[in-house]
Amino acid sequence: MNFKHSSILRMALMGVGEGDPEKVSRESFMVRAVKIALVVMLYWFISITMVFLNKYLLDSPSLKLDAPLFVTFYQCVVTVVLCKSLSLLTHVIPSHTEFPSLRFDLKVLRTVLPLSVVFIGMITFNNLCLKYLGVAFYTVGRCLSTVFNVLLSYIMLKQTTSMYALMSCGIILGGFWLGIDQEGAEGTLSWAGIFFGVLASLCVSLNAIYTKKVLPSVDGSIWRLTFYNNVNACFLFIPLLLICGEVGTLLTFDKLSAFSFWGMMTLGGIFGFAIGYVTGLQIQFTSPLTHNISGTAKACAQTVLAVMYYHQIKSFLWWTSNIMVLGGSFSYTWVKGLEMKKIQGQTNQSQSSGEKNSVGV
Repeated sequence: MNFKHSSILRMALMGVGEGDPEKVSRESFMVRAVKIALVVMLYWFISITMVFLNKYLLDSPSLKLDAPLFVTFYQCVVTVVLCKSLSLLTHVIPSHTEFPSLRFDLKVLRTVLPLSVVFIGMITFNNLCLKYLGVAFYTVGRCLSTVFNVLLSYIMLKQTTSMYALMSCGIILGGFWLGIDQEGAEGTLSWAGIFFGVLASLCVSLNAIYTKKVLPSVDGSIWRLTFYNNVNACFLFIPLLLICGEVGTLLTFDKLSAFSFWGMMTLGGIFGFAIGYVTGLQIQFTSPLTHNISGTAKACAQTVLAVMYYHQIKSFLWWTSNIMVLGGSFSYTWVKGLEMKKIQGQTNQSQSSGEKNSVGV
């Protein structure tokens, strides 16, 4: 999605015109630096706020709502409504917004269905992990997505991984087990939360693989895929809500008619939709590598904020486990980035050699 007249995207180069080229370059650099800083701050704010908001909806002592599937289902409904609304808005005022046209295509829905099953697992297990583990340990609890990426890439795609990347995965695994040990020592460990965290990590990896396979069926549009994914999810969640007895839980929920409850639920759905936009925006203004590094730093800040907000006291080894997980994730991202640059350099070099040979002939 591209909001053409967004305040972030249309920061004009005010005062930059004809004159000293060095001044123009310096001002251009400063404007771009400010843009990047604002985009990164926006990503951090939406991502961290969404986690704390979901924690409130899933496990707040004041709310007392034990319906994690319904919370997840409602967020999917909000996403569908927002996608369709923005699509219609584009037809009304195309000069201000750009969003792909969306329609209910049963053939596309069927094609996307396998991915939607994985998608449901990913968002549901993510929320269940957050419900049982809490925000402070959430990063460690679902840190194995990188490890599963390596395993599934080898099993499903026959792609091998370098020794340095495997060493980074080893650091993540070490931090994961140390974190479990320290949570157990403090008496706050939830094995249900760990179980859901591992399943969430697995689904995140599977989601990335299936997304690449399904994207061509929606013309490569990530927003069309988001729309169809969430439409499927809305239908698939209905029998799950009935089977798990959450319909009965909702009927006896004392705040079901409260405006504040539905306001928080809707806000959670809006933030869930917005994270997709700001993620793309951050990648657009920086790079995939920088985005991953920013995500790692955000996870660190999120952990510190959670410990402070909930007035928790953690041991040195507990913090060490978090540092190992975040350090291993950063290391893996850095190594993969260097490997991609190397491959790209070799490709460019071979293309250059081919052009020279053709000219020589």
